[in-house]
Amino acid sequence: METIDGASAPIGTRRPDRIAERARNELWKKSPRRIEASECITCDTCLRHCPPEFDAIFDRGLDVVIIPELCSGCPACVVVCPMDCIYVDDDWEPTGHDLWSLVNLTAGGR
Repeated sequence: METIDGASAPIGTRRPDRIAERARNELWKKSPRRIEASECITCDTCLRHCPPEFDAIFDRGLDVVIIPELCSGCPACVVVCPMDCIYVDDDWEPTGHDLWSLVNLTAGGR
């Protein structure tokens, strides 16, 4: 198993590596999740329940978004969402530069 800096995780499995590579872990079998903005009340419950090893959900002020490259597809956010507005995103597209800027701004402070 190839490792980074002697860590036991293969390349791409650690959150900082996924941020640097801007890529999903290829071992993840589930599609990422997405939040339907028109149904979301921006309560941030999903954000608070996203496991720290993924930390894929961000509050942009007027909406909450999931960065698909960081989302493993686990149901942690879905289970707690009071609006049931989080869906499987089989047709996800790579995250744009503007959202990656948000990730980079908050990467050390979460």
